Amino acid sequence: MSHEVVRRVTELGDRLAAHAAETEQLGRLSDQSVALVREAGVMRMLQPTEFGGYAAHPRDFAEAVMAVSRYCGSTGWVCGVGGVHPWEMALMDRKLQDEVWGEDPDIWIASPYAAQGIATPVEGGYRLRGHWNFSSGTDHCDWIFLGALVAGPDGAPAQPPKVLHVVLPRADYTIVEDSWDVIGLCGTGSKDVLVEDAFIPEYRTIDAGEVAEGESAAARAGRTDTVYRLPFWAMFPLGITAAVIGIAEGAMAAHLDYQRERVTAMHTRIKDDPYVLYAISEAAAEIAASRTQLLDGISRLYDQIEAGEAVSFADRSMVRRNQTRCAWRAVTAVDEIFARSGGNAARRTGVLQRFWRDAHVGLQHAIHTPGSIYHSSALTAMGVEVPEGPLRALI
Repeated sequence: MSHEVVRRVTELGDRLAAHAAETEQLGRLSDQSVALVREAGVMRMLQPTEFGGYAAHPRDFAEAVMAVSRYCGSTGWVCGVGGVHPWEMALMDRKLQDEVWGEDPDIWIASPYAAQGIATPVEGGYRLRGHWNFSSGTDHCDWIFLGALVAGPDGAPAQPPKVLHVVLPRADYTIVEDSWDVIGLCGTGSKDVLVEDAFIPEYRTIDAGEVAEGESAAARAGRTDTVYRLPFWAMFPLGITAAVIGIAEGAMAAHLDYQRERVTAMHTRIKDDPYVLYAISEAAAEIAASRTQLLDGISRLYDQIEAGEAVSFADRSMVRRNQTRCAWRAVTAVDEIFARSGGNAARRTGVLQRFWRDAHVGLQHAIHTPGSIYHSSALTAMGVEVPEGPLRALI
């Protein structure tokens, strides 16, 4: 049965689509798009129930992100990235959760998690400085997660490296305007953020390695719901890849609308062209397979934890391999249909070209880089050696 949020997104879909062009032009989500996302409840999917959230199955969250992305890629992307942040906030100190959501459970949280800052230990916490890229949806957020390397005694990153996720209120960081000028996902407003010298209390930090493992962070936070015991590198990529697959589904829908009555310059009706029809069906099957495999992966991990089974590195590696492949498969399918849409498909007056651009920029995210993920998962599958060091990164 479809989750109520997914149903609401579908009901609001035409209105989301109507504001997609404005969102792209603004370089951030339009106010109407934000209002529609709030009305649907997408950002509350993974939020704890005591703060008005659903604590939903991650499969349902992914389907909600896909649903939004079918109508507006940028809005879906912000939901996919920002929608995971309530999940991690649930693992933080309860004092911080009350600060963020105590007065307004609809508060949004931004990121990025890349360790592009230095956190220097001081009494009671850390002093933070750094410059981060790609803070999707940041204009609409009042708090932010940032990745930071802990400094050693000399001020340089400590060895071996230790990464924290730290949380700051809007007053403690600067959004760098005009830092998001791109060819796709333009409306995500994924701008740079700057921190010059902010104090981070200890309770607003969490060890990134602990979150990556899942179970220990949930136990420390007193969270017993299965969704909060999942590993970070299963949850964070889920939202992003769900957005890419939803964008691909939107591209397919736009392609079908365009081709239905199209007649080529050679006076051939597309519905009479067996080669284009073959390509449509093959691409549709590839996008459907991507959706199925992504949902299967997160469901497998969820079911393991629900059954009391430990999630191994091999389990995480397999899911990351498949999730990465899902994105590439879906975008390749979009290329196939776009290539058969004729020159008019490139006109900005049509929506297909926006989905095509959004899909390719979505593929550029670091979690879709296949090299080390495929390398590590192949070694793990063969059992010839245990991947270490960089080969364990992002898994």
